[in-house]
Amino acid sequence: MGKISKPEIGTFLRLFIRDGYVLGFTTNDFDVFTMNSIGVALCDKYKVSKGKSLTAYTNEASEENILKLIKDLFEYYEDTYEHEYNKDYEEDLYWGSSRYDEGFARVYQKCKTIFNRIYNREMPLVATAEELKEKFSSEYLSKQIELMVQMQSENPTEAIGKAKELIESCCKTVLDEMGIAWDKNWDVGRLSGETLSVLNLLPANVNSTDQGADSIKAVLGNLRSIPTKLAELRNPYGSGHGKSASFTGLEVRHSKLAVGSSITFVDFVWSTYETQK
Repeated sequence: MGKISKPEIGTFLRLFIRDGYVLGFTTNDFDVFTMNSIGVALCDKYKVSKGKSLTAYTNEASEENILKLIKDLFEYYEDTYEHEYNKDYEEDLYWGSSRYDEGFARVYQKCKTIFNRIYNREMPLVATAEELKEKFSSEYLSKQIELMVQMQSENPTEAIGKAKELIESCCKTVLDEMGIAWDKNWDVGRLSGETLSVLNLLPANVNSTDQGADSIKAVLGNLRSIPTKLAELRNPYGSGHGKSASFTGLEVRHSKLAVGSSITFVDFVWSTYETQK
């Protein structure tokens, strides 16, 4: 877990505190929340407003406790205030219109960046993952990518399973878009092989007289092996199969390798499809 600076704490407080209130909590509810989070009822302790109590605590508590409370509040915010930071959130039936707030959405994105760094959710390919979410224009696939990236640190076993599933979803989508039938019983090796074949991305598709042909063939061969090797990794270590009581999963670094490989494969395949169409 990483460190947090005073200015970064201030960014989170800007998101949480609204005119002395904290995310719509009543005084009693806020005390219950903070008691469950860090073992301290803040308003009861400081005898001031919820916002001032939260600020006072972040000025004197240990970094460990500050991070714990910020994490819990931030996750509460993400669960409860999606209407505020997600422009595409469905209109609230009660309010009758969107409650998206561009100002708070910008603060949220800053907080999300800090949060990802602190809790090791960042990865070199995170930008590519975000781009893929936009390219697919599919709520399901976007959610799968988001869950996969999030789980690589929180739940490596689940992340490995999601990495393999993302490749399957990508290949099915490409084949559907190209009007090519596929069988639901195909494993990921067959599915990815058919997809790479129709996109001319197999080593056999490279003319031996082309410049750098041997290197290109080698790279495409390695690309071809990603889905099958992820499937092999998923079977004993990923999600989707029952495990014995003695099961020990792989480490975070292994799940990051699986997630990174999956994103590399999907980004290249989808970009190729977009170029060819």
